[in-house]
Amino acid sequence: MRPSKQIYPIERIISAASYLTAGGAGFIWLLIAAIMKKHVTPFLLYHIMQSIFLSILYFIIATLAELVYAILYRIPLINAIPYFANMPLPFLFGLSAIQGLTTALILYLAITSFMGLYSYIPWVSDIININTGRK
Repeated sequence: MRPSKQIYPIERIISAASYLTAGGAGFIWLLIAAIMKKHVTPFLLYHIMQSIFLSILYFIIATLAELVYAILYRIPLINAIPYFANMPLPFLFGLSAIQGLTTALILYLAITSFMGLYSYIPWVSDIININTGRK
């Protein structure tokens, strides 16, 4: 994580909201910027693109996991694995381990972007850096 040079409060709010809305707030901000022909700062573009990329990646992984779970439910003795993977845990306020990790990742990204930092997730951030022209 590196702090950036000049970040306005609205950019911090939009970048954090982009993570919390699965990229929706950032996508709307990009549309507004395109209509008004305004330049989007590299900080904001990085976080918007990363939130959209993570949302698409999460959708793909969740769809594949659902397919694997559907197959595992039909196999005797192995059909308990999907149950234990999605079992609510009392110390995570009723969330499963997968939901807890996902929520923790989203909160980490939203908080660090609100602080004005470029958050780093291995592989994902590298792809975003290359596609936004940061590296």
